[in-house]
Amino acid sequence: MRSTLIAISLASAAALAACSTTSPDVIQRGDAQRLSSVVDATVLSVRPVVVEGTQSGVGGATGAVVGGVAGSSVGGSREAVAVGVIGAVVGGVIGNAVERFGTREDALEILVQLGNGERRSIVQAKGQEAIVPGDAVILVTTGGKVRVTKAPGVRSGG
Repeated sequence: MRSTLIAISLASAAALAACSTTSPDVIQRGDAQRLSSVVDATVLSVRPVVVEGTQSGVGGATGAVVGGVAGSSVGGSREAVAVGVIGAVVGGVIGNAVERFGTREDALEILVQLGNGERRSIVQAKGQEAIVPGDAVILVTTGGKVRVTKAPGVRSGG
């Protein structure tokens, strides 16, 4: 039974680790070696936000199984059934909360102004670059997803 609990816990940890990120420093495998469109912009404002975590049901289901198995090992046969059911419900609630909070991300809402005067807002996870108002940036769009990164310096030919 202990090995079952360990296996379930490891499976749930692997599932949570596989969750996607909005980080501008992480490129999805399907976006590699694809031509992206690039638009120049200027940052108007940057504010911290939180991207809500996912609730796919994996955390709740895993928690319910772990709680049910753990609860069913308590007491005699009558108590084991009752405690197993309670353990499954409590485990499901806890597993759902763990998944939701484990997949939350600190992010930035970046308001930019394009060269034509239009304004756009992009939310992405915090990356390695510090982006501040006044920065020249590029908006890189690949497969419908946009990320903001600092514009490279222009070198003069000589």
